[in-house]
Amino acid sequence: MATAFLVEPPPVVARRPLTEDDAIDIWIARWMRTRPTDLQRRYACDPRRLYEIWEEVRFPGSRAKALAAFQRRFPRLEPRFDPGPHRRIPTSAHPDPDQLSLFPEA
Repeated sequence: MATAFLVEPPPVVARRPLTEDDAIDIWIARWMRTRPTDLQRRYACDPRRLYEIWEEVRFPGSRAKALAAFQRRFPRLEPRFDPGPHRRIPTSAHPDPDQLSLFPEA
């Protein structure tokens, strides 16, 4: 009888391939500081698909189209973000020896 009061889980979001319009909206959402986890839920996609869009592996040229759409939708917000391409920050277990000079020796 206790199961009668349980809230049903939300309906499963149908997975579908991302389109170029989705890519433009994903770029705009990035510039509006929408969290990647929220974008994953909204589009029901793997985070790698978002980075494929941001690195322009999929839908090349979508960043330029998104910038034009952003300028039309939000003309006053343009100078508040960096519209440049996504830059991957490499992480490694071994620091670059060229940067060791930045830290004083103990």
